[in-house]
Amino acid sequence: MQIIEETGASGGRYIARLDGIDAEMTYSRASPQLVIIDHTGVPDSLRGKGVGQALALHAVQAARAGAWKIIPLCPFFKAQAQRHQDWRDVVI
Repeated sequence: MQIIEETGASGGRYIARLDGIDAEMTYSRASPQLVIIDHTGVPDSLRGKGVGQALALHAVQAARAGAWKIIPLCPFFKAQAQRHQDWRDVVI
């Protein structure tokens, strides 16, 4: 699975591509040190393949590398963050 990032002035998205189909996780920047994960979209054909989890982990790794924090507004990301106590260093 390939994950790429598209960025804009106020946010961006991570795109996971598997079997020619895209899933996404979108975010907005509240500040240079704070990102709000606001949506995760995984097509039905990719469900159950770990695509959403891969996007969430990618966001956590990006936060660690960039020394910023994540506010989880997206219900999927929020649920994942509650399951992964080891993400507490970047998830507010």
